[in-house]
Amino acid sequence: MSGQPPMVGQPHTVGEPPIVGQRGSPANTWLVARREFVERVRSRLFGVSTLLLATLAVAVALTPLLVRAMDRGTTSTIAIVTTDDGLASRTISILGGILNATSGDTSRPPAYAFVRAGESPTIGDDVAGGRYDAALEARRDATGRLGFTFLTGPSIGADRAQLVGVGTLTVAILDWTEQNNHGATQPFLMPTLDLVAAAGPQAAGQPFGAAEFASRRVVGVVFVVLIFITLVIYGMWVAAGVVAEKSSRVMELLISAASPAQLVIGKVVGIGLAGLVQYVGIVVPAFVTLLLEDRIAGAVLGTTGSLGVNLEVVTPGLLAAYGGFWILGFVLYSLIYAAAGSLVSRAEDLQVLALPLSLVAIAGYLIAVTALSGGLSTFVRVASLVPFWSPFIMLTRMTVGRTEPWEVAAAFSFLVAAILVVGVIAVRVYSAGVLLYGQRPGLRAIVGAVVHPPV
Repeated sequence: MSGQPPMVGQPHTVGEPPIVGQRGSPANTWLVARREFVERVRSRLFGVSTLLLATLAVAVALTPLLVRAMDRGTTSTIAIVTTDDGLASRTISILGGILNATSGDTSRPPAYAFVRAGESPTIGDDVAGGRYDAALEARRDATGRLGFTFLTGPSIGADRAQLVGVGTLTVAILDWTEQNNHGATQPFLMPTLDLVAAAGPQAAGQPFGAAEFASRRVVGVVFVVLIFITLVIYGMWVAAGVVAEKSSRVMELLISAASPAQLVIGKVVGIGLAGLVQYVGIVVPAFVTLLLEDRIAGAVLGTTGSLGVNLEVVTPGLLAAYGGFWILGFVLYSLIYAAAGSLVSRAEDLQVLALPLSLVAIAGYLIAVTALSGGLSTFVRVASLVPFWSPFIMLTRMTVGRTEPWEVAAAFSFLVAAILVVGVIAVRVYSAGVLLYGQRPGLRAIVGAVVHPPV
């Protein structure tokens, strides 16, 4: 058997890395994956990074607590839209008494302020754009019945909308009394109230309750931060592993015993499994923090500081989508990072490539953060279908309840299709990079390898 590569399980020369089985053997992929997994998990950096990332995840989970502490002195502005001066003054007086009486600490500024806006055809856009936190339109029809439309922004939950409903009934009673004092004899007519979510997370056009609204935003923040950090870090692990092998003699042995496709897939699988182990160590502390966050808020901010975080919003469907987007996103980015790592032979050169590669993920992360407000522009809707961004944006949209089933299915389909296309290109670029060992492959060599892959 002299002159042939060692078979799987055969002894190897002391001081050299173990050589995998015959080139082309499917077992090579698993052997490469096992090698990557063991090396990562046993390294000191793995333990240190797990501890740091778990600490960061806990800090992110506690972000709403900090936001609540900073927002305790802020005031939400609600516009009253009507042409009736008397109706406007009664509405402002009654709603101010009801909402501010239930907002908690009376030593602080009122939680809600009411302003007269008059008739405005763009009031919905004003609420969605943040000029007002909400708006209440009041009108009187030909029969004398009062009708109200409450346009809510992202900071107004369904619980506050219910209080507004009580307030509008009170306004209608006082208005009817005022009319009778002037000689009117018409019977009392129940007012109508239409609830419309001008901005913010909603279900069937109705705003979520404050507790569910807070819970969904907290879960969305934790999910998008974790998926962004881990995809970038694990992608860099893949690229750094390729560079380390190219800078030593390991690559010469590996490429002679396994095909480029087996090396790329094995490396992605092995590092992915190591990342999954680390991920459990990161997610568990974060979810424990979310479970205890309401108690922590009550202890730190007092009885009025409860966040009302409810993890019932983390449904099995949302967890399944999160797992799917994490796995597919990791595969996509790891393939890209593996191809990039094969193009350089020094760690210093890899740092130059790291920034432009990270910018793609950063763009998706920033768009996802804006989607947490619950607003849904055409750009956000389209961006959530882009394979490089969908693991961030579509997942965030799902947490705040702003997706249709077909959109989620389309995002997964596009992501799988992108992995297939990028996988073929990445393997061919990797082949060119490792075969031109000791050289820096130029653009012509890379394009040639993609069009005409080396055997």
